[in-house]
Amino acid sequence: MPIGSLGRSKSGRHRPADEPQVVTSPDEELTSYLAALAPDSDNETTASGFGSAQVYQLRLQLMANEQLKELAAERQTSPQALATEWVMQRLEWEARQRGH
Repeated sequence: MPIGSLGRSKSGRHRPADEPQVVTSPDEELTSYLAALAPDSDNETTASGFGSAQVYQLRLQLMANEQLKELAAERQTSPQALATEWVMQRLEWEARQRGH
């Protein structure tokens, strides 16, 4: 990390050390990702219900992303939870098709 960037705001001016940094709109995906990585989280009590979980990044085209958000809102859940549910359903279906 360049030393010159410490203590500077995006405008390039120095920010007083006591000035609070305010986050106006937290990134839900980043928050969710960081929560999944938190060392003090108990894997048995995570929202996903899995003893151990792997985090995957999913890139969607803009239209697909908007559709996922709309469907999740209609179902009163998050886009991440809805996508996870769909993947789990598909894996279950695939396992049945293979006879496992």
